Amino acid sequence: MDRLECSNSSERFRAASDRSHDRKGVVSSWISRSRGHSATLIFAAVLALAIPAAGAEPERRAVAYLAQETPKWFAGNHCFSCHNNGDGARALFLAVQRGYAVPAKALEDTLRWLRDPAGWDHNPGNPGFSDKRLARIQFAAALAEAWRTGYTHDRDALLLAAESLVSEQERDGAFPGAWKIDTGGVAGAPATYGSALATYMARRTLEIADAHRFAQPIGRANQWLNFMQPQNVLDRAAILLALPDSAPKHLDALLAAQTSDGGWGPQPHAPAEAFDTALALLALHGVVRPEAGANLRDAHNPAAAIERGRAFLVKFQLADGSWPETTRPAGFTSYAERISTAAWAAYALLTTDPKGN
Repeated sequence: MDRLECSNSSERFRAASDRSHDRKGVVSSWISRSRGHSATLIFAAVLALAIPAAGAEPERRAVAYLAQETPKWFAGNHCFSCHNNGDGARALFLAVQRGYAVPAKALEDTLRWLRDPAGWDHNPGNPGFSDKRLARIQFAAALAEAWRTGYTHDRDALLLAAESLVSEQERDGAFPGAWKIDTGGVAGAPATYGSALATYMARRTLEIADAHRFAQPIGRANQWLNFMQPQNVLDRAAILLALPDSAPKHLDALLAAQTSDGGWGPQPHAPAEAFDTALALLALHGVVRPEAGANLRDAHNPAAAIERGRAFLVKFQLADGSWPETTRPAGFTSYAERISTAAWAAYALLTTDPKGN
């Protein structure tokens, strides 16, 4: 079921900073001043620039899909969601850094929202379907990616977002050092994460913001992840992402969980899913030796596993550039999961792209 984080403070957002984003976009700033029907036509025309030709590489098709979908949530609902404006935007920031054409209009509203962490608490949505703690982690991660890739230079906003994450870190009880996200006992999904992935993402934001300043909460997260007993593939991948030096404990098990078609499912021997595959690829990318060749017959070679995992994502990419959404349990329909699945898959393909675009 979709988690919808809609803001009751859209007027506050519109009255907030009119500063354009720091990166020089491919779309002139005058577009943002358009109004009425002409603005809608311009918006559609600008996003059409991102549509790739048939047969384009999978990364470009994924970027085009996210460039069209990411701004649609605010345009249609006058609020912000962590799947579009968090996960989706995070992948687009990386795409821009890697040289892909992303219309500035596709990220304009999102970046203004991300640069106002104090306003994130005014995005309540339906309490039955939203998780403010997870939304904050996702928005902060997107802001950190914008900073890391040079899309914004607003470090003050990033530090404010990081401070807000520190205040949410568990300090005692069963999850000391973690950011606990309740998934009902099942593996995390693209729109629910789970505690291991949420902790990795929060930790990564703190590290990007200021590793020295946030050394203590980062250390607590490291300790929790180091002693955590992974319950599924997603947990193991999140631990490896945060702690590449833990490879002796987790790498073989992650490699062994790869399916015959090259992907990963939530558990060993489970059918492969795009989301789990994306996380496994990112984890392996963090530990693979640059000199390692991709001998596809070597089941214990991370470079070879990455090639097979990329092939899985490419094979199951849909015509519009997205992927079938990963849901728990599998087989459900969810717009939120569709966007987040596409964002994670795109991020993994961009990160592991052997062409180095």
